Formats: sequence, C-alpha cells, structure tokens
Amino acid sequence: MHFDWRLAQYDIKGTLAHIKALHAAGYLTVAEHQKLEKSLEELARRVAEGSFIAKPTDEDVHSALERGLIEIAGTELGGKVRAGRSRNDQIATLIRTYLLDQANIIEDLVLDLISVLVDRAEEHLGVAMPGRTHFQHAQPVMLSHHLLAHAWPLQRDIERMREWRKRASLSPYGAGALAGSTLGLDPNLVALELGLAGPTQNSMDATASRDVVAEFQFILTLIGINLSRFSEEIIIWATAEFDYVKLSDSYSTGSSIMPQKKNPDIAELARGKSGRLIGNLTGLLATLKGLPLAYNRDLQEDKEPVFDSVDTLTVLMPAFTGMVATLEFNKNRLELLAPAGFSLATDVAEWLVKQKVPFRDAHEITGKLVSFCEKNGLQLHEVADGDMAAISPKLTPEVRDVLSVSGSIRARAGAGGTALPRVLEQVTALRKFSAKR
Repeated sequence: MHFDWRLAQYDIKGTLAHIKALHAAGYLTVAEHQKLEKSLEELARRVAEGSFIAKPTDEDVHSALERGLIEIAGTELGGKVRAGRSRNDQIATLIRTYLLDQANIIEDLVLDLISVLVDRAEEHLGVAMPGRTHFQHAQPVMLSHHLLAHAWPLQRDIERMREWRKRASLSPYGAGALAGSTLGLDPNLVALELGLAGPTQNSMDATASRDVVAEFQFILTLIGINLSRFSEEIIIWATAEFDYVKLSDSYSTGSSIMPQKKNPDIAELARGKSGRLIGNLTGLLATLKGLPLAYNRDLQEDKEPVFDSVDTLTVLMPAFTGMVATLEFNKNRLELLAPAGFSLATDVAEWLVKQKVPFRDAHEITGKLVSFCEKNGLQLHEVADGDMAAISPKLTPEVRDVLSVSGSIRARAGAGGTALPRVLEQVTALRKFSAKR
C-alpha cells in the first residue's frame, strides 16, 4: 500500500470538483458529467471498503485512482478528466484539504488537554508548591498557577493553527504545471466545492511552495515540545526524592525485574516523540531549502514527515490527557516544600521597599538575613526579633506579615500573578477559549 493512500478520498473529492469545472466550461456534456460523478462515487465506495487498492505498478495514489476511474468509466470518458489539471496543482490542492481536516482533529485533542489542565487547576485552588527558576527554589506559587502555565502555550498553539488555516485555505487548483491553464476552468468553483476560501495568486508559487506544510509541521512540533516540557516535570515529580505526584496504574508500567517500579511511560514517550517531531520538521525544511522554481520531484518528500507527525500526535494526545487527568498530587509534600530554599526572601526585600528602603539596600539586607539563617540552620520565620534587628534596624517585627507562604501568594496579585483572583481569571479565560470549537 502506498504511504499516500490516506489521500485517496481527498483525491476523489478533488476530481469531483474538477469534473464540475470541466462541465461548467463546456468540456463535458451533462451525461458525461453524470456518468463520471457516479463512477467516482463508486470508486470512493470501493476504496472505503478496501476492494480497490493500489497495485505495485501504480506510481502513487493518484495514478492508482486514475486507473480505477478508467476501469469504471471507460478509457475514453475517463481520459477526459486529466484536461486542464496537472498533477502539480492537483497534489498541492489536496494536501491542503487533508491538512485542514487533520488540523481540526488535532485542535480538538489539544483543547481536551487544556480543559483537563483547567479542571485540575480548579481542583487544587489554594494548594501551594515551590516555584523554581534554574531548577532551584525561587518563590512559592499555587499548584493551579503552575498547571495553567502549561495550558497557555497550548492555547497559543491553537491560535497559531487558526492563523495557519487562513493561509492553508487557498486553492492551487488552476495553476497547472506551473504557468496556469488555457482552458478557462473556474478555480473559484473548485475552491468552493472543496471548502476553500479561493484560489492562490501565483501559479508558480502555488505548485512549487510547501510552506503551508512546513508551517503546519512547525505547529505540531511546538505542541510536541510543550508536551515534552510538562513530561519532564512529571517524570521528576514522580521520583521518590520529589514525591509530588503519583501516577495512575493505567498510565504507568512496572519493571520486568524490579517489582517496586512504577515507570512514567506516557511522559517518557511524549518526551521522546518530541524529538521525532523535531526531526520531521528539520528534514522537511532541509528538503525545501534549495529548490528553484517551479515544481521539483523533491516535493514528494513533504508528505511522509507530516503524515508521521499527524499520526504521532493523534495517538499521543489522548494518552497524555488521560495521564494528566489521573495524576494524584501529594498536597502535603508540595506545601511542605513551598517555603524551602528561603523562597520568601523576595517578599522580605519587597516589604523593605514598601518601607521606603532603596531596593539595592533591601536586597543586601535580605541577603544578610538569608546568610544568617544558613549559618544557624534556621528558616526565615524562625529568626528572633532581636536577631533581625541586629542584622538591620529596618527589619522590624512587622516583617513577619510576609513570612508565610499564604501571604506571599496572596500578595502576588498583579496581572498574571499567582494570587487566587488572578488564577481564577485565567481559569475563566481558558474555559471560554476551550468552549469555542
């Protein structure tokens, strides 16, 4: 079976639109048009049920379907279909219709994951956890805020997909081999039949460019990278050292020799598949980089990478979403570690700024406080009032108002912050976005 056999039904739909244009231009009689329509419908039925397949002698799906149509409609009538259409504009058109359909499927899968992330965020409102930069303790954040930080990149991926659709929804039909057609066929008619917005503007560009395919592949790759980043965290969180999450048995496996193991298979596969998606993108870009105008046979290499990427994500996304939906968070562990690593130090510095201390001085004073804690094995809130005053008279007892995780989180109420009102705004915004399908 040819790797491009998945395009068979798209090819037949394109040919149905083409014969309508031939008929409208006077190249097919009413009877001929009707017979070809019935022949193509019969061919589509045979393809769907598997009774018509490609032969080893067929060059590709398109030559196989042309053979099939001629077998049903006859050589003379079937031979009329090729008029006014090159394989170049034919393929350039149908790959767009295929990708547009796949974009709808993948968008729904990504929206499913966003919805689950929002659900999990709502479940854990108020649960604190360590926020990190450079993989070191930085500042406390809400677990909900962290989960939503993985939802927003996916939201942008969908926005990219929707922007891409505008460019992909133009039909190269009518471009011919490279210079257009002399037969006067109506490209707008074909575009309308195929659900596209209209024809492309330049026949050479239409047949020789695959930036629409490359851009689609780029979006799929970004989705994969965003899954990979979250996967890395889940893998780390599931270790005994972190103990942030417990994986469902449905989305993990044991070891062939070690009975205690619960391996994060889905997360590891998602992380690995992102490399595959990157490889597909770079391979496609390398194919396109040196092609002169117009069409070159190299362009046949655009399909296998993007087909593989579509298959990869359509299999991976539901499993990944299921894994996230069933994660069991260790709330006690997360909240225990939220203040670790002197993560409230920035709150002390900002409290000093509010007391009219210049930030440079506030930073230095807070640094001395942290150093004192390190030398004496204390946390910030455990330092006595007298010791604070000895470090700096600016550190009055009122500073204790910010030496709590809840107070730190509550204070981060600026736009996009981790405070509860801001997190609830994110939940509302993402719910609204996910509802538009």
